[in-house]
Amino acid sequence: MFSSSGYQAPQGSVDTGTNISTKMEEILEEMYEMKKTCDFIKNNSFNKVALQFPDDLLVDSVQIASQIEKETGAKLYILGDTSYGSCCVDEVAAEHVEAQCIIHYGRACLSPSRRLPLMYVFGKRPVDLQKCVLSFHSLYPDRQSNIIILYDVTYFHIIDDLLDLLSPEYPNVVKSVLHVDGNQCCILGSIQGQHIDSPTHSHQDGCKYVHKFGRVFSLKEEYKVEDYSMFYIGQEGATLTNFMMTWNQCCFSSFDPETTVWRQETVNINRALMKRYYLIEKAKDAGVVGILVGTLGVASYLTIIDQLKDTVRKAGKKSYVFAMGKLNVPKLANFLEIDIFVLVACSESSLLDSSEFYRPVVTPFEMEVACNKHKEWTGQYVTDFRDLLPGACNGVNLPSPDADENDGEEVDVSLITGALRSTYFSSSLPIDCSDDTSVVQRNKTLTVAHNNTAASFLQGRTWQGLEQELGRTPVVKAVEGRRGIAIVYEDEGKN
Repeated sequence: MFSSSGYQAPQGSVDTGTNISTKMEEILEEMYEMKKTCDFIKNNSFNKVALQFPDDLLVDSVQIASQIEKETGAKLYILGDTSYGSCCVDEVAAEHVEAQCIIHYGRACLSPSRRLPLMYVFGKRPVDLQKCVLSFHSLYPDRQSNIIILYDVTYFHIIDDLLDLLSPEYPNVVKSVLHVDGNQCCILGSIQGQHIDSPTHSHQDGCKYVHKFGRVFSLKEEYKVEDYSMFYIGQEGATLTNFMMTWNQCCFSSFDPETTVWRQETVNINRALMKRYYLIEKAKDAGVVGILVGTLGVASYLTIIDQLKDTVRKAGKKSYVFAMGKLNVPKLANFLEIDIFVLVACSESSLLDSSEFYRPVVTPFEMEVACNKHKEWTGQYVTDFRDLLPGACNGVNLPSPDADENDGEEVDVSLITGALRSTYFSSSLPIDCSDDTSVVQRNKTLTVAHNNTAASFLQGRTWQGLEQELGRTPVVKAVEGRRGIAIVYEDEGKN
């Protein structure tokens, strides 16, 4: 009863290896835009190309690289484990293999890059348009509402079709368009190289355009961003949090294509801003600041590091720069002398939850508010450090001590400890001192300031690490040690 006669043949057709291979190529072509990628490489005559994949797409990397290499004849390198976040372009790893361009796959923060030509391939995640339209109707019953449609980059391919379905009923709906200001950056096969100096600028058509986080959308001339509601397509994550913190005066709603769940975002933004303000107070209390390099690919990252070092120095604090790749709790716990860390990273990676860290981690904007008395906390939040540079929309110059009668040491009350703290600002502090100590002028009196804060902290510790004690211990011959593993040694088993 458990056997069958040998003459019975299987019914129906069976896919051969050729059919399966053809279907896989069609799937890869639709998902990863293989033809456009090959055209981009051949049109620019690139011979060495770096393919950067996030962890969830590495499974397709070998097959994609083989097919592109076959079509273009270029030498391809797969970048898997990126130095920092996978949303940023890893130009350093690409330069290690002397690549001439980078093809970035998957979700991206769209931070501008400057070193190498770049092409984004986001992929095309499926979306049920009918359910998305129904959720939009439920969230916005008023057909005259002013709404801006934002989305995760992996859903960019459905925005035009969605707008065609919504425009007849919602005349005031505005879509955001992907636009990256960079060195020969390619999105959807078109070169994006137009430079935009400010995030908001006017045009002759009676509209003004907002350029933020690699997205451009238009506003009516008499309206502000705060007058619009935001409809986001994508999952809850760093991208949505970044939007909500930046435009914290707008009402947000979201639709998750994976679960087809829509909701009004009820995250307490005021509570999140209060938490960030608490970190600003911690930064004011700090005496030693650690500047964490969280990116090597975002444009102007060296400029903001120099600006932070100058701001911290003029505020009477000490700073150290750390480049340690991806951050974790054990790494930062090795530097106990640091009171607070400031993370220089892309806009989506800078909002790091530091609740598990031994010391808090703040953003460049929060450190600027803590150290620059000309920059006040107004509730407006900045996640893109390029907006803090001189001449940018949120750039505020440091106060000039010569023009300020109150320059010097000021007394303030810490809102965390309740104790008095001394705040100091001066432009005459030395930038770099090779000696262990230096004499600086403070309030027209000479005081000795220890330049090496780390050494001072080490002297105050009860345990300072292993000491060699050369010449203090007798010289003995090498002897055989214990054998086995820590749980049970060989000599322990005999007892």
